[in-house]
Amino acid sequence: MAKTVTLPGGETVPALGQGTWFMGEQPARRPDEIAALRAGIELGLTLVDTAEMYGDGRTEELVGAALKDGFREQVFLVSKVYPHNASRAGVIAACERSLRRLGTDRLDLYLLHWRGSHPFEDTIAGFETLQKAGKIRHWGVSNLDTDDMEELLDAGGRACAVNQILYNPSRRGPEFDLLPFQQERGIPTMAYSPIEQGRLPRGGALGRVASKHGVDPFQVALAWVLRRPDVIAIPKAASLDHVKANVAARDLLLDADDLADIDGDFPPPRRKRSLEML
Repeated sequence: MAKTVTLPGGETVPALGQGTWFMGEQPARRPDEIAALRAGIELGLTLVDTAEMYGDGRTEELVGAALKDGFREQVFLVSKVYPHNASRAGVIAACERSLRRLGTDRLDLYLLHWRGSHPFEDTIAGFETLQKAGKIRHWGVSNLDTDDMEELLDAGGRACAVNQILYNPSRRGPEFDLLPFQQERGIPTMAYSPIEQGRLPRGGALGRVASKHGVDPFQVALAWVLRRPDVIAIPKAASLDHVKANVAARDLLLDADDLADIDGDFPPPRRKRSLEML
């Protein structure tokens, strides 16, 4: 059975989903990208993440096209609001625009993309209004560090369902304080760019572990992110082969020797590091 992660309200979602950053921006690739998203859904990658920022809305339109013909009902759909749209009224208007582009009447999860100038209280109020109207089911945040999360919770954000952050073997800073903070409060982490957009080294520890298991180094990196019980990974896959590779990584179990080898190349943090973004 595929691994799942439990949200604060008790609902479970797949630990491995699909990201869509940079998809929908090249018309010639549209058929392949739609086919890849649908293939992923059919293979159990039913959490799909997007954002109004991606492609200035074109990515949401692509996702909407992929979710036609009955696919929408199979999916836990996530989108994100720009910080400058995250006022009390602005978040509602932005959500309505996203829903139109996605061709749906609701989002399963709506995230503040990163912290901006609007007070958390106003953004939360907008999210709560959307929830009451049935336009979103859960809300959360993205790119918030530990002090931001503390402030969010103090501002009435106890219903925060997830924090989406940059996390992979080369970006382990959140392990020092942010991941423990969220784990103690039952707030899952959603890891974007879990293979650093393909920039992780293919040699070294990742290469050695990959050879041992007969897989690709990027599959090892993805399995490494998925090793934690409270982390959801959302790699992008714009081709069928890439989708299948991600699914195979979902079932790859790394042993203690593998993890120790990876730690040698990518040491866990020994001090606080500011949260990184791409």
